[in-house]
Amino acid sequence: MIARRPVLAGLAAAVLTHRPSEAKRFITMLTAAPSGTNGDEIARSFARHFGRFLDGPEIQVRNLPGDGGRTALNALADAPPSGGTIGWVATPVLPARAVDRGDPRLPSRLSLLGSVQREPIAFVASAADPLDSVRDMIERASQDSGGLPLGTPPPGSPSHLAVLRLQVMTQTRLNIIPFPSAAAARQALLGGNITAAALGLSDVIAALRDEKLVGLGIAAHKRSGILPDMPILSEAGVPLAAWIHRGLAVPADTPPEAAEPLITALHAVADDAAFREQAETLGLLAAWSDGPNWRILMEREGEELAALWATDPWLNGAGQ
Repeated sequence: MIARRPVLAGLAAAVLTHRPSEAKRFITMLTAAPSGTNGDEIARSFARHFGRFLDGPEIQVRNLPGDGGRTALNALADAPPSGGTIGWVATPVLPARAVDRGDPRLPSRLSLLGSVQREPIAFVASAADPLDSVRDMIERASQDSGGLPLGTPPPGSPSHLAVLRLQVMTQTRLNIIPFPSAAAARQALLGGNITAAALGLSDVIAALRDEKLVGLGIAAHKRSGILPDMPILSEAGVPLAAWIHRGLAVPADTPPEAAEPLITALHAVADDAAFREQAETLGLLAAWSDGPNWRILMEREGEELAALWATDPWLNGAGQ
């Protein structure tokens, strides 16, 4: 018994000298994407790269889908402003929820740290029944000319909003068929149930590369290096640019000393070659925009969406 006392004393000393500060630290990253979806894969891919540039904390991704993304946004806004909870957020989703949920304070409850990804909206058609161009799609999808079904994700999603903007720009009414998800719209297109669809490029990049779908056009100002042969809409006389911007946000009252390390790591991710390569594989473009500039973009989108909502509200009822 006496011989064992030094060992026990040593164990006790090890326990007593352990400090809580030495325990592993975690940062919770909220995402509105349902688990197992393309959006979830994008969020988790970012988190893996982002974690490499943080000094110590480990990223834990928490999925909070619901209410068109507003569930996750509200949870982020209500989180303690300590830097321990961050949000993987997207525009125009954030300003759209402020408009269609009648919650104009929502954007001001969040501090945008910076965006690191851009994703264009792509207009695609079935390879089994290809269209000639976006202009051909517009003419055939017009309700006055037979109503070719044009699929989109749910009302108020970035792709659906892009189609509504397309209607205003071309002064047409298209036969828009919203689906419960981007994956459902893509499957309907691949199955021949619809002829064309507007989806984020990441949702169709694999099918385009496998030539199961035909790219009609990308809503961007210039051709993408990801798919350089896919035309932009302005080449068909439709100067529509529609992008999804993704990055990080924190609760509005987060102090600078908690936000600055996150911003530094975020900026480093955007410049990282491995992150850029992974983004292009997923159909995304890695691009840095700091928080103030991203907020200016968001506010401009909010004004445009408010004007669109006033003349063409995209929800039949609250919370659709």
